[in-house]
Amino acid sequence: MNREILKKAFIKSLPVLCSYIFVGTAYGIMMESAGFKWYMSLLVSEAVYTGAFQFVLITFLSSGASLITIALTAILMNSRQTFYSLAYLDEFKQMGKKKWYMVNTMTDETFAVNTTLENVPDKEERHSIMFLVAIFSKSYWLIGSVIGGILGQLITFELKGIDFCMTALFVIIFIDRWENAKTHKPALMGLGVGVLCLFIFGSSAFMLPALLITSGLLVLFCGKESEKV
Repeated sequence: MNREILKKAFIKSLPVLCSYIFVGTAYGIMMESAGFKWYMSLLVSEAVYTGAFQFVLITFLSSGASLITIALTAILMNSRQTFYSLAYLDEFKQMGKKKWYMVNTMTDETFAVNTTLENVPDKEERHSIMFLVAIFSKSYWLIGSVIGGILGQLITFELKGIDFCMTALFVIIFIDRWENAKTHKPALMGLGVGVLCLFIFGSSAFMLPALLITSGLLVLFCGKESEKV
């Protein structure tokens, strides 16, 4: 692997590192406080690898919830990632066998980082960076989970609010994309639909309808724009 590409990928993954290490650590500590050892945190992070649902999964595992309940909750909470993969379907197809890893490691954060790589002209370089970012990101989450599991055995203090760093990450990325975008219509459209759906469906169920409506509007918007060209 080209050392320069490795360096670029690591730099691109730094925002994810800052987020995943802290949130992963919080997850590991919560798992330990629920009675699960550090290696359980590692195994769940390796198999599930979806931050928000993993926190919910702690409650499910502690309460003995049924597999059907766990499966349905996982599908509903992570349905947005289907849209992420669809957005990069063509890119992944061009990556050969790596596409299977990319599809299964597409998260909110890796998707956000991938959007910043669209200005990389060399296709091979872009794909290599995307693949390395995916590897780095999962590694950060696994490391954070283990650190949290170990710390949970040594210290006992509340980390309430630490998961806000995930929100902060997206705010920073949004500002960066806003400043570099040629038009702000898609961003304003997404914000408007998101706020509207939040009021209509509530904080626990607004994500999927917001994604569906925004995707539909963007398809119509992009179609009309292409007709003008």
